[in-house]
Amino acid sequence: MLMAHPAVLLDLMEEYTSLKILDAENGSPAVQRRLDDVAYTLCVATGTRDIDMALIAARHRLSGARTADDSLAGESLPDDSLAGA
Repeated sequence: MLMAHPAVLLDLMEEYTSLKILDAENGSPAVQRRLDDVAYTLCVATGTRDIDMALIAARHRLSGARTADDSLAGESLPDDSLAGA
């Protein structure tokens, strides 16, 4: 299964949360449509069928995500690689 990038999941979760607040306050058809779209996208991105499970899956995926690329952390160039530079 394809997995959404953590940044995408985070953006979707934040948008969903904001739209839920707007829907509770405003309840306009436009907000409801966008809320439905984001909920559907979260479900697709997490491989789930309902928004509650999608949010759980996204949180689980994000809990194991790195916040920065530390793939080169702790690596240094050998001392002899600087000779001749």
